[in-house]
Amino acid sequence: MPKYDYYCEANDKTIEVAHDINTKLKTWGEVCFASQTPLGETDMLEPVSIKIRPIAIGFPTGNSKLKEHGFTKLVKRDDGVYENVTATGSEKRYMKAGDKSSMPHLHKKISS
Repeated sequence: MPKYDYYCEANDKTIEVAHDINTKLKTWGEVCFASQTPLGETDMLEPVSIKIRPIAIGFPTGNSKLKEHGFTKLVKRDDGVYENVTATGSEKRYMKAGDKSSMPHLHKKISS
């Protein structure tokens, strides 16, 4: 169910309420009832408005972009074996459990 932020100018408060897209809340009393929030000192007939918040959209990022931005991506290939698909320079392509020489050079990426 989508969530909406309702703002009441009378008390300068914003409350998040989950309801279906067809529901329209118009007063502080309706918002408080829907969110199970106490009315407080505010009149229940005070008008409220919906605050628009930005939508978060994620886009898939390829391994080359991750490498470009200094990220390390490990993909499990076998029991105790991971492939470093973003390996750079002298980093080993495969990391094996217990083999410290196969670890990615995280200290170089973090300090850069």
